[in-house]
Amino acid sequence: MTKQILVTNDDGVLSPGLLTLVQEMQKLGNVTILAPDRNWSGGGHVKTLDRALRVREFRLEDGSQAFASDGAPSDCVALALLGYFKEKFDLVVSGINFGANLGHDVTYSGTVTAAMEAAIAGLPSVAVSLEVPEGHIGPMDFSASGYAARVAAQNVLAHGLPAETLLNVNIPFLKKEEIKGFRVTRQGLRVYHSRLDERIDPRGRPYYWIGGDAPTGVPEPGTDVGSLSEGYISVTPLQLDLTDYRALSNVSTWEWAAKA
Repeated sequence: MTKQILVTNDDGVLSPGLLTLVQEMQKLGNVTILAPDRNWSGGGHVKTLDRALRVREFRLEDGSQAFASDGAPSDCVALALLGYFKEKFDLVVSGINFGANLGHDVTYSGTVTAAMEAAIAGLPSVAVSLEVPEGHIGPMDFSASGYAARVAAQNVLAHGLPAETLLNVNIPFLKKEEIKGFRVTRQGLRVYHSRLDERIDPRGRPYYWIGGDAPTGVPEPGTDVGSLSEGYISVTPLQLDLTDYRALSNVSTWEWAAKA
């Protein structure tokens, strides 16, 4: 039976990364596209409840039919799975993101949280991101990322995933022939260099930008950060259960009654 695949992203429906992903997924089954109508990078896991969501039809550069919502990436997945389309999907794939999503990035990433929304709904899902050097200008080559996405999707369709689990796939900024292969990894340590920039507007009122230098990471072996630094595609299984089981027994010994 032909597989039904939903494709989304967080860079917007007209992103070239989405087009590459669509073309690769079309080799595996029927593809339906519902993505944001603008860039939602860093938007995190959003569920829009305080306003109506609207959907418009688009055509991608290759003529593929696509739909775009004015909601977040996770809204797009929710719309698709809750009945906007009649299809019942076998897989959700999100990407190809312009920039890696490593370590704690997954809590900020619209790419990853779109895949999380699918996992919450009980569907296997894959998030795909391409590492991009800071300040890169010019066209992007998504061919290696498209290949990585197809291999990951093929494996998920063949083997399935545990409940409430998704794959977070990151590709190094290398030519396809320069990539050493795939590694299954754990989350690494992302190092953020954020700072607060306070300014004054023309009416004398303060406003703020959260900025800073691009994040770096600790290239520890076995991690997503380390694997990319060594030229490998990183595949990290993520689970929705955020419980710290190591801390459970310790926290359970605390006195859980208010002191007089």
